[in-house]
Amino acid sequence: MTDNSTDSKVQATDKGHADSGESGTGSGTDVAYGGTAACSAPQSQTDHLMERIVHRDNLNEAYRRVVSNKGAAGVDGMSVHDLLDWCRKNRNALIGSLLEGTYTPSPVRGVEIPKANGGKRQLGIPTAVDRLVQQAFLQVLTPVLDPLFSEASFGFRPGRSAHGALKLASKYVTEGYVYVVDMDLEKFFDRVNHDILMARLARYVKDKRVLKVVRAFLTAGIMKDGVVQPRDEGTPQGGPLSPLLANLLLDDLDRELQRRGHRFVRYADDCNIYVASQRSGERVFESVTAFLDKKLKLKVNREKSAVGLVNERSFLGYRLFPGWQPGAAEEDNQPF
Repeated sequence: MTDNSTDSKVQATDKGHADSGESGTGSGTDVAYGGTAACSAPQSQTDHLMERIVHRDNLNEAYRRVVSNKGAAGVDGMSVHDLLDWCRKNRNALIGSLLEGTYTPSPVRGVEIPKANGGKRQLGIPTAVDRLVQQAFLQVLTPVLDPLFSEASFGFRPGRSAHGALKLASKYVTEGYVYVVDMDLEKFFDRVNHDILMARLARYVKDKRVLKVVRAFLTAGIMKDGVVQPRDEGTPQGGPLSPLLANLLLDDLDRELQRRGHRFVRYADDCNIYVASQRSGERVFESVTAFLDKKLKLKVNREKSAVGLVNERSFLGYRLFPGWQPGAAEEDNQPF
């Protein structure tokens, strides 16, 4: 099946804080934002986003990506290999419901997978159709939201990677900021506050139909053992849109750290702040913990979080020290 085949395409309408070591004076970080705190895309560009979402080119690209990514079936049992036939039969109804803002997602299928630390991670597998719709939303929302995010944010962003995060972290360590505030957010994806998240999205997206459908995805519920459980918080890992929404919510944290002048690196919900002393790090830890709790209703896992020397903590699987460079052979990064 080629991209030029009419049958392989989903036909759609063309409707159109720096920590100097002891205080946060705001003089240290050289990481900038793509946009300012008050910056957003012009309303004229975001009040008709749904028409862009259902444009045939966008839906066709979303279809190709979903099929390419494969993935398990959702609660309806439909495989991505059955998606083409479904779209042929239901494309007009699908597009109509999106344009009207009445699209209703199915609950996600709850799946638990083992974590490296012995625990379990909860995933929510959307149906193939919901993955298609989420992917179509992602492709339109990413160019609107991603340019506004911090240069210190690296996870799940186009053109960015763990390598870049490690490179920036290594720069701070080499500059002498050899203590790290290693913050672990407790069950982050399960604790996302829907109202706070939607308020952040509404800052930049003016199309109420888009906002309505995104909220519908958040509240669709999760099926476990054949029973649908309602969901009033969280954005389960497993759908294409969840990482972008997570970055949007945590952008508030990035902006606060930037405002305080901190040297920090964030990769998804893994955030490290680099300081010059243990004492400074402990103060930063308490103040940032309070900010997350008060402003974003997020909890810091105090058992997994810590303040210490960078070579005593692991970031993205690596222990850093002055002069360390990502990509070097492990033996080259171990002088003793």
